[in-house]
Amino acid sequence: MSKTKIEDQVLVIFGASGDLTMRKLIPAVFNLYKRGFLPQNYQVLGVSRTHYTDQEYQKLAVLENPHLPTLEKDELAVFAQHVRYQAIDTADITGYHTLKERLDNLFKECSISKNCIFYLSTPPSLYETIGANLSKVGLNKESDGWKRVIIEKPFGYDLASANALNERLLNCFQENQLYRIDHYLGKETVQNLLVTRFANSIFEPLWNRNYIQRVEITSAESVGVEKRGGYYDKSGAMRDMIQNHLLQLVALVAMEPPAKMDATSIRNEKDKVFQAIRPLTQEEIRKDVIRGQYMASTYKEEAMTGYREETGVAPESRTETFAAIKFFIDNWRWADVPFYIRTGKKLPTRVSEVVIHFKPNHHHLFSDKKLPNQQNILVFRIQPNEGILLKFGLKVPGTGVNVESVNMDFLYEDLSNTYVPEAYERLLLDCMQGDATLYARGDSVLKAWEFVDPILKAWKDDPSIPVYGYPAGTWGPENAMNMIEGEGLKWRNPCKNLTNDGIYCEL
Repeated sequence: MSKTKIEDQVLVIFGASGDLTMRKLIPAVFNLYKRGFLPQNYQVLGVSRTHYTDQEYQKLAVLENPHLPTLEKDELAVFAQHVRYQAIDTADITGYHTLKERLDNLFKECSISKNCIFYLSTPPSLYETIGANLSKVGLNKESDGWKRVIIEKPFGYDLASANALNERLLNCFQENQLYRIDHYLGKETVQNLLVTRFANSIFEPLWNRNYIQRVEITSAESVGVEKRGGYYDKSGAMRDMIQNHLLQLVALVAMEPPAKMDATSIRNEKDKVFQAIRPLTQEEIRKDVIRGQYMASTYKEEAMTGYREETGVAPESRTETFAAIKFFIDNWRWADVPFYIRTGKKLPTRVSEVVIHFKPNHHHLFSDKKLPNQQNILVFRIQPNEGILLKFGLKVPGTGVNVESVNMDFLYEDLSNTYVPEAYERLLLDCMQGDATLYARGDSVLKAWEFVDPILKAWKDDPSIPVYGYPAGTWGPENAMNMIEGEGLKWRNPCKNLTNDGIYCEL
């Protein structure tokens, strides 16, 4: 991360006592502080309904936060002095006058220009309310300092609600003030997609329909819905993961080289990808979109609960915990190259990766079976065991010319002297610097909804479209396993470890 000079500013966190704040945001700010990225007069102001004094909140969020390093008590004590708290009712405009007065006092007390980030770590139903009330008391105005708003997903429930939310936020803030956060885009390997493609002449000439057979993106979770059954049953895998995380990854894989490495140029190219995604017909939705729901099973001698038995889930729920899609991007680079994306809960392991399958060499020179030689594969491992893996063929030592697939890998954990920041650290720092490159722009979010919305409507309106069951601890419904077309072709089912891939698997 670049130590570009950061202006003095205040980070206002709505939802200051919530899980995301305690588990991710406060630790991210502390790590930035510890590594010298924050200016001297930086302040955090937590905002929520619960009444705390500054000292009580400092104790809760910093000094006794289990997600912060307890061994670093001295540093935590100093950092805690940068953390304040203000209780307000986010639905009542009166509280925003109180907030503005508190901020004015904080700016004056700490000699800070009126630069502010408002982080909405709240339920999505409050986004419009908070945005409108900030605007009503003038906390959107930039005449005396910049103002930025970070918005967590989900950005809308469907295309109509996303459009409405976008319009209402744009009535209160300019587009360049809105930062729609997607923590996937803050991960080092995701950013390395662009560098690998555009900084290496051995990859970019091959990055097209002439050399790539298909692209796979997998985001698997080994856990179920945990205690979020009530929320998840109204959301599902399509809304929770595909509409945002996975389609944003697709845009990075498929985009054209930007004119410049700046936010506007990169986001323009991503938007062109979304415009080129071929809409699915009703027939294709039935054939090329598979949804599933995990069922009770025994995995590794452990009894695993089925989705419909989870707390907060309707007994006859048809909400998908697994979704897979095959689709195409209709432009010159990607014509006729299938993209496959999938996500699911209660799968064998937690892993996310992008897999580029290159076309096989069709000369049968080294094949006894007169079949094409094994494909070359390039894997971008996003989590865990972050890194990049290239698979290619080499001669087996000894007589003859038998070919075996070997690995060439790079793992971030091997960089012992290099600090790899967490996604929220990187994204918060970018917002502090005014760099929106890794944040989703409104038009691309809406384009992603335009692709997903017909699928959700078809599922809602046509009860004959099945929800396939799959035993918890497996790789999803059998129908999804068979959706990749071509003799002998199947999904790459990854293991948690990228090291010794294909040789050793902890599963």
